Amino acid sequence: MNEKETGKGPGRGSSLRAYLTVLGGSLSLFCSVGFLNGFGVFQQYYKAGMLQNMSESDISWIGSISIFLLNGVAPVTGILVDRLGPTWLLGIGSITMLVSVFMTSLGTQYYQFFLSQGVLLGIGTSLITWPPLAVVSRSLPQHRGLALGIVVSGSSLGGVVWPIMLERLLGHDNLGFGWVMRIVGFTMLPLLVIACVTVREPLTAPAPPKPAPQPNSSMSDSDLSGSMETESAADAPPVGRPKVQRSDMWALLKTPTFIFLTIGLAFTSIGLFIPLFYMSSYAFEHGVSAELSFYLISILNAASLFGRIITGHLADRYGHFNMIILSALVSTITAFSWTAAKNLEGMIAISLVYGYSSGSILALQNACVGKIAGSHMQGTAMGMMIGCVAVTSLIGAPVGGALVGKYGYLSISMFTGATLLAGSILLSVSRLKLNKDPRAAY
Repeated sequence: MNEKETGKGPGRGSSLRAYLTVLGGSLSLFCSVGFLNGFGVFQQYYKAGMLQNMSESDISWIGSISIFLLNGVAPVTGILVDRLGPTWLLGIGSITMLVSVFMTSLGTQYYQFFLSQGVLLGIGTSLITWPPLAVVSRSLPQHRGLALGIVVSGSSLGGVVWPIMLERLLGHDNLGFGWVMRIVGFTMLPLLVIACVTVREPLTAPAPPKPAPQPNSSMSDSDLSGSMETESAADAPPVGRPKVQRSDMWALLKTPTFIFLTIGLAFTSIGLFIPLFYMSSYAFEHGVSAELSFYLISILNAASLFGRIITGHLADRYGHFNMIILSALVSTITAFSWTAAKNLEGMIAISLVYGYSSGSILALQNACVGKIAGSHMQGTAMGMMIGCVAVTSLIGAPVGGALVGKYGYLSISMFTGATLLAGSILLSVSRLKLNKDPRAAY
């Protein structure tokens, strides 16, 4: 029975625990994905100075490999958080993050930045990003969209703060690059400690989980729809950590809704981060000052913050799948229109709209998976989906850099829009596989 059926919500202690988990998750994503969202600052800084002999595509591989590992390590992270809980993963991930930042402060060569800011940072961010999302998803199932939106908005806030902070520090005459990165590390330290302390599994006891489907049978979409409409006990937060059966994973992998959702998000992720990497350099090339071009990244991420919270709240009412499809379509239109902006005002408008819509996609992708999977395998299901997305997220920025170098910025605008359009179509198929009534709140 859920809260609506019993008329009772969680106890005060459980509520406080859940809200603190949301807070800790927000801080965790502020330091992890939020910092990655500011890579456009490093892209331009490295190209102008420390790595000026490297191409745009070569430099973008540093950010791309970190995003790839953020997603690529997710399947392992998801399974571990379902079995071990979040505490150990957050602790190890926080240490890895801090080591990567301090090692980056010592870098002078491309391979050093690739290993520290690319590989090591990517592994650390994965370990501190996915555990809070899995725990929050099962802590507040009735408000999953809003709760996950608030948590993921931490990355948007980080995407606002880190670029401004980096731009100011890197432009300071008395600070070198090394000390700028050390200041970043010391800023992250207390925030990560709070995240490690506050992110905890929920206390509410669930009813016994439903029997898992046999490996030779797939879960039908009508079964999924029925379970969503009744909000069964499988959606209640667990006390312990029931072992995820292999049959559970096979059943999910054979579900058409999950298959099309994953493929749709994989296409979306190819182009989704390209504006974050190249919006600043595009503005600089079109006459915007270096200082103002840095701020476009912060503007984009600020709009993303509102998209993640507001759209997450609306999705709890109108459907997570419905809202992610709408957000993907808006992102598609904006991406195709990107290079039509030739002045600062137009670039700000594009940054605002794209930031809002793309942030909504990132906030809702985990909520959509959470509606399909049972509570006991939230982390595993998210990891399976994100692991598939990791492969395509690796290629987007380097392909964008190669296109810019050969054909100019119009080519990456078209490339970004095309991948987002393909993703939107596949997400729509996933939604129709779940429920064929387009007016239903799914």
